[in-house]
Amino acid sequence: QVQLVESGGGLAQAGDSLRLSCAASGRTFSFYAMGWFRQAPGKEREFVAAISWSGGSTDYADSVKGRFTISRDNAKNTVSLQMNSLKPEDTAVYYCAARFGRSNNLVTSFSSYDHWGQGTQVTVSS
Repeated sequence: QVQLVESGGGLAQAGDSLRLSCAASGRTFSFYAMGWFRQAPGKEREFVAAISWSGGSTDYADSVKGRFTISRDNAKNTVSLQMNSLKPEDTAVYYCAARFGRSNNLVTSFSSYDHWGQGTQVTVSS
């Protein structure tokens, strides 16, 4: 079992930057690929970014490519999402998720992830 706790959400203006962090505890963090998803009111949860167990592979939704960067520190059991050039449409609850497996093939479907954090709210005003 892996426990995930997100932090770093908050209020921002369009064009600002925020950095989300996710702290993991429990089983060996490096056995898991990690992902970030988000869910806006009235919308389905959507993929944002993913990173392989080693950090060697990353993937991004087209809507955030070039603005967001996912990274991980296996020594500290953390994964981060640096969000630059924020837009109002980035407003959502952001979730950290873990998927067991040491593969460099990244998965974007939320149903494939085994463990989830409680989420952190990001609100971007225009």
